[in-house]
Amino acid sequence: MSFRATYLNAFPAVSNATFDELTLQLFRHQAAHCPPYRQWLEALGRCPEAVQRLEDIPFLPIEFFKTHEVRTEPESWEPRELFLSSGTTLQQRSRHLVRDPQLYRRNAARIFESLYGPLTGYTFLALLPSYLEQGNSSLVAMVDHFAQESGQQQPAFFLRDHAALLQALAEAKQEPGRQVMLIGVSYALLDLAAEYGPAPELQNLTVLETGGMKGRRREMIREELHAELQQAFGPAGIHSEYGMTELLSQAYSRGDGRFHCPAPLRVLLRDPADPFSVARYRPDGAINVIDLANVDSCAFLETKDLARMHEDGSFEVLGRMDNSDVRGCNQMV
Repeated sequence: MSFRATYLNAFPAVSNATFDELTLQLFRHQAAHCPPYRQWLEALGRCPEAVQRLEDIPFLPIEFFKTHEVRTEPESWEPRELFLSSGTTLQQRSRHLVRDPQLYRRNAARIFESLYGPLTGYTFLALLPSYLEQGNSSLVAMVDHFAQESGQQQPAFFLRDHAALLQALAEAKQEPGRQVMLIGVSYALLDLAAEYGPAPELQNLTVLETGGMKGRRREMIREELHAELQQAFGPAGIHSEYGMTELLSQAYSRGDGRFHCPAPLRVLLRDPADPFSVARYRPDGAINVIDLANVDSCAFLETKDLARMHEDGSFEVLGRMDNSDVRGCNQMV
């Protein structure tokens, strides 16, 4: 049996007890079989055999997804799906080449259900206009999968037709045994809130913001964004998703601004001035992320997000490092 087949047999059952061992196995495999990662390690002069702890793993700068085909064992497969990051015409978009589209969808659904319960208990409605217009969005693919698996009757996506969205919200809230979740990019949720304010249709639902102003509005800290949204959607906490094109797993905040990592995902922080000073329990710093779902690309990524870590392992996203690209799927300052 190949490494990939053996690894994917163990992946769905990953836990805190098995995370480190599975991570180190995947690291050694990708160090040998992911060409951009292997070349990065060689350029750093880092020997994979010397890596014995998660903190010792060198992380690949996330910009490699813009300049290279980040694939593990690229000679053995061709991409079946392409995810592109959001961006302006002046920005080069990250490209995530996906070997198994269902691996992404199953993993995203498993993560969601571990926090929120069965997909069949929800109706998913989404305001993601820029993602729909630019195409190849992993976020759109995820929401579409959730809506299909939920068995809902309403269409999931509303480009800019707020009146139709309000009608769909009103109808969805009448269905017994279902909760309604509205998923939206930040600026689109603010536009909806500004147009309709505290309309009855906007009350008593779960609002999940995915970050991103796209230059449409001024950037806000998360607390300010959520306070403004709560004026329209009610006092319940605004939920958030932390995800990106380069990752196949997501972290969620359920209303308190603190993201909790699911089983396949782990965040470690580094000194922003020293990319090799990685620690599990650093109180603040820049985010390095391990995503065990990235078996076919690279699971060890150095992002440009800044965070505060809490003792329970949850984290708050504080903003972006200076001179880094504004990204679409996480909240920025």
